[in-house]
Amino acid sequence: MAKHRTAELVVSVADLLPHPGATKRIEREAVLDPLAVSGSAVPADAPLRVEVELQAVNDGIVAVGTVRAPWAGECRRCLRLATGEVVGEVREVFEREPVEGETRLLDGVEVDLTDVARDAVLLELPLAPLCRDDCAGLCPQCGADRNETACDCVSDTKDPRWAALEQITFDE
Repeated sequence: MAKHRTAELVVSVADLLPHPGATKRIEREAVLDPLAVSGSAVPADAPLRVEVELQAVNDGIVAVGTVRAPWAGECRRCLRLATGEVVGEVREVFEREPVEGETRLLDGVEVDLTDVARDAVLLELPLAPLCRDDCAGLCPQCGADRNETACDCVSDTKDPRWAALEQITFDE
């Protein structure tokens, strides 16, 4: 059973189980406990949108679809707010006797999509977000935002920690 059941994501499959091959499309929204990785998070009270097709198979249910969620985090280059939407894929099998790490629990006539949705979103959240792909970042000398202004700082492109490597040649 899911650690954190969310009522909106518990789906009855009583109508599917007796009919292998039968399908049902589910579209639900739910707010889950905080979802975050090191660089970004789903904003508090932001709903996840779960869109899956459930199909009855011998002694189980297969769920295939997507989970969408907004995210926000600090841009790794300029430190401004970066936002976006993640889309995680769902491909899960629910069985009455699940195999650890491979299938999930079919609890009576219900499947709980809470942990499926949580896992799909967490796997897609950016670890090092960017506000935009061409973000110029901050100047390492004066801290100016290079997206807004050009600074007069001279950039020394050589890092002294790598100076010893300049002596290496591959000529014989």
